[in-house]
Amino acid sequence: MADRNAAPALETARLRLRQLRLDDFEAIHAMWLEPKVFGHILGRASTREETWGGLLRYNGHWNLLGYGYWAVEEKSSGKLIGQMGFADYHRDITPSLDGTPELGWALITSSHGKGYATEGLTAVSNWGDQNFNCAKTACIISPANTASIRVAKKIGYREAASATYKGEPTIMYFRP
Repeated sequence: MADRNAAPALETARLRLRQLRLDDFEAIHAMWLEPKVFGHILGRASTREETWGGLLRYNGHWNLLGYGYWAVEEKSSGKLIGQMGFADYHRDITPSLDGTPELGWALITSSHGKGYATEGLTAVSNWGDQNFNCAKTACIISPANTASIRVAKKIGYREAASATYKGEPTIMYFRP
C-alpha cells in the first residue's frame, strides 16, 4: 500500500494529480457551488463547513487507509479543476461497500466535456490496480447522471445493482 501520509503525484498528458492542500479550499468550495457539479452528487450547494470537512476527510483517508482523493490541476493553466480519488465512506447502503475502495470525482463545469474525467480517472484507477489488495473497486452514480455513467463504463466499471442512498435512487458499479 502507498505511503499513508500523502497522495503520490500522478500525471497524464493534460493533468497533474497531487495532494489536496489548504490553499485549495476556496477553489474547491467554489466548485461545490456550481449547480452542474453538485446537482447529481449532493442535490444542493455545499456549505463552507461541508467543503472544509471534505478536504479534511480526503486527506485523512491517506493517513488512515493509504488512499484518498487527489486535487486535479490542468497542466496548461495550473488551475485547480477538481478532485478525484478513492474513499471508504461507510455508507448505509445495500449491498454494503464497506472495505471496498469507492471511486469518486467532481470537476468544475468549465472543464466538462473535455475528456478530463476519463483521463484523470484512468490514472487513478491504474494507481488503484497497483496498490489495492482487493477484488474490486466501486462507484455509485445517480441514474440521471448520464455523463458520469459513460465515464465509469469507459474506465471499466460495470453496473452491478440498483440501490437507494439517502432516499434517492442510485446505481452501484464495480470494477474488478
